[in-house]
Amino acid sequence: MGRHAVLRWVLHQSSWSHPPRWSCHSATRLTGGFSQQKHTVYSTQWLRSFGSTPPVRSSSIVKSPYPDIDLTTKPLAEDVMKDWAKFGNHMALVDGTTGQSYTYSQLKDAVIRCASALVRLGFKKGDTLALYSPNVPDYATVFIATAALGGTVTCANPMYTPEELGNQLKRSNTKILVTHEMVAGHARDALAMAPNVKETIVFGNVSGFRPFTSILEDDGHAFPENVDINTKEDVLAQPYSSGTTGLPKGVMLSHYNITSNIAQLNNENVMNYEGPEEVLTGLLPFFHIYGQVVVMLTGLKTGSKIITLPKFQLEYYLETIQNHRATILHAVPPIIIALAKSPLVDSYDLSSVRNLVTGAAPCTEAIASQCVERLKLNRFQQAYGLTETSPVTHCNPPVGYKLGSIGFALPNTEFKVIDLENGADLGPMEEGELLVRGPQVMLGYHDNPDATANTIKDGWLHTGDIGYRDQDDHMWISDRVKELIKYKGFQVPPAELEGLILAHPAVQDVAVIGIPDDIAGELPRAYVVRKPNMDVKGEEIDAFLDEHIAPYKKLRGGIEFIDEIPKTASGKILRRLLKEQALKGR
Repeated sequence: MGRHAVLRWVLHQSSWSHPPRWSCHSATRLTGGFSQQKHTVYSTQWLRSFGSTPPVRSSSIVKSPYPDIDLTTKPLAEDVMKDWAKFGNHMALVDGTTGQSYTYSQLKDAVIRCASALVRLGFKKGDTLALYSPNVPDYATVFIATAALGGTVTCANPMYTPEELGNQLKRSNTKILVTHEMVAGHARDALAMAPNVKETIVFGNVSGFRPFTSILEDDGHAFPENVDINTKEDVLAQPYSSGTTGLPKGVMLSHYNITSNIAQLNNENVMNYEGPEEVLTGLLPFFHIYGQVVVMLTGLKTGSKIITLPKFQLEYYLETIQNHRATILHAVPPIIIALAKSPLVDSYDLSSVRNLVTGAAPCTEAIASQCVERLKLNRFQQAYGLTETSPVTHCNPPVGYKLGSIGFALPNTEFKVIDLENGADLGPMEEGELLVRGPQVMLGYHDNPDATANTIKDGWLHTGDIGYRDQDDHMWISDRVKELIKYKGFQVPPAELEGLILAHPAVQDVAVIGIPDDIAGELPRAYVVRKPNMDVKGEEIDAFLDEHIAPYKKLRGGIEFIDEIPKTASGKILRRLLKEQALKGR
């Protein structure tokens, strides 16, 4: 596989083109489809078979219909690795490109060796390690080894430019950077911005980087017997998310946040992975909270076999499903569209697939129905969440689901909907902002108490998403309060693009919005005001941006030149007005 194949990650047309916020900066956030006028509804009598009780409410607060579950207070590595001895020679991870593989026994040994080697390199509890790589089996090795040492992992999108990576390395105070030979050039350039990075390790062989193979040659004897980890306070993962507005911020997720979400996801009423019998496609990038927690960590906790893939190419993806007899597909809408519509699908045996889980961006009821019918799925589960919620808060049940909704709140999770104007609590079928609370809600934003206070108020996380709950307490997402643009499930912060465009010498003012698109979800569009007596063309601004941004942030919605950016009296951009004007002009 060539360098550019890995860097592209995904095709830019009918395929998922780049980094998804199970849309988890990664965002991110997991979201089901927008609300529809007519819903496909399946029987909800199944709830009784699980011994569930009617939703519990205090005023308009809706509690999950499922019983609360016991949540562990063990550190993540201990929790995830707990049954690996039992799984033994069962396959844990397989590189779908090279065939490299680990059984669970081999993976446990690799984690111990890796952690020991990191200790010898001076890594200690509280330090931060950055992962900047496409999906490979040893991504999990490094992540879990760092967790075992009480370190923090910050995962960066391998599509990042050196400038974007350098910013994350510096802001997260990364001590060790682990990268891949395919993106090592950008990693090397980024180091100039981050003198705090003391050691660089590479999957592969690159001059000036320590090869990961040498890490695995460690004898494991420096692996610490006991590390004092406060699972509810110590930061395990620090992905970067734009939240509801502004520039990317470091999301502090504790061990307890992530182990709780793993337990919630694997509950019998939610996704319920069936152990060593499950085969998962590890296509969704592990740097993203969706791929990281829902696929990689939950899969390894339950003894599943995970086939890692570095990017999406439909034929190769279908071949992988067929050859490895995948049982659960984790996807985003562009992949689901391909599965529902591409004639290539008919050339492959996908009969092993029982379930499909989707998130990161809206999936319409029509496309979901086509996919269910074509693949003869037992389940089609739309889920919702954010990077800030580790990531999942809602998911359609295994049966009794409503296509187009995001389903019920997970066990131990509560939600409510509030009025956008006055914050009053709303009842069924009343549209407002979704608020959630539960053990998966983040600690806060790194070094940003103001942003934390604006997002978590009185114990409730404000999602920035608009929706309503129906009479059965299924939640439906219909719109977004937040400024954030979601391109194929990946976060594009308008403020970041606006700041870069304003640096162009011919630009006086700018506003960036998302334009709806059937395939990508949204396309970034810029409205630009030129400086007096200055002339600049859209192509020049595109070329100017190319030097600073990852491909998925490109202005695929175009550049419009206008005389003035509409703003409130206080100077806030009226993005909704721009979007309304754009939709009228389509």
